[in-house]
Order: sequence, then C-alpha cells, then structure tokens
Amino acid sequence: MSTKTRYSDAELEEFRAIIQEKLDKAYRDYDLLKSAVMNADGNDTTDTSPTFKVLEEGATTLSKEEAGQLAQRQMKFIQHLQAAMVRIENKTYGICRETGELIPKERLRAVPHATLSINAKKDQK
Repeated sequence: MSTKTRYSDAELEEFRAIIQEKLDKAYRDYDLLKSAVMNADGNDTTDTSPTFKVLEEGATTLSKEEAGQLAQRQMKFIQHLQAAMVRIENKTYGICRETGELIPKERLRAVPHATLSINAKKDQK
C-alpha cells in the first residue's frame, strides 16, 4: 500500500472551509482591535471632565498600546491563515515543511495554519 503524499481535493475543501471561517472571525477581531487603537467609538476620557482625563490618561495609553500589540498579533495570524489558503490552492497544504510527510488531520483541525508535524515541531526546540 502506497503512502499518501497529499490530501485529496475533498479533504482540502474541508480545510478551506475551516480556514475561511477562522479568517472571517480573525478579520472581525482585527477590526475591533484597530478601532480600539484609533478610538473610533469615541468612548474615552475625552468625553468626561478634564479632572478625570488627567487621572485616566496613563490607563488609556496603556490600553491602546495593548490593543495595538494584539492587533499586530491578529494580523500575523491572518497572514498565516492566508498563506494556508495559498497552500490549499497549490495542493501543498498539510505537508510538513521539515519531513515532507502529511500532518495529521487532527492537528490541522486544531491549528489549520500549521506547517510542521508535531514531531518536527518538537525537534525544532
């Protein structure tokens, strides 16, 4: 019996649906974080009296910095998901970049943008 070298088109479609769902959610989350950084909703200390503004300014700055960092991480996640979609198009999705073997479906369902099998990931450390 020959070893499977890639996932079938039907299996790739299953993963495409999983990734697209995660991409849609990731974009929504990114937009929320971006609006928090840009203060698009207008709900911060500028809406209150000046005395509160002085007290709250440090917390607001920290909150915006945290939201900015989260937005950067979210964009990186989006880029990984988009790269996974390209691998699906190229029919190379699910192939470990270190060993060349198929990454188990269970791992890809949990981490759909994975490019390494568990063993390759462990050896990487």
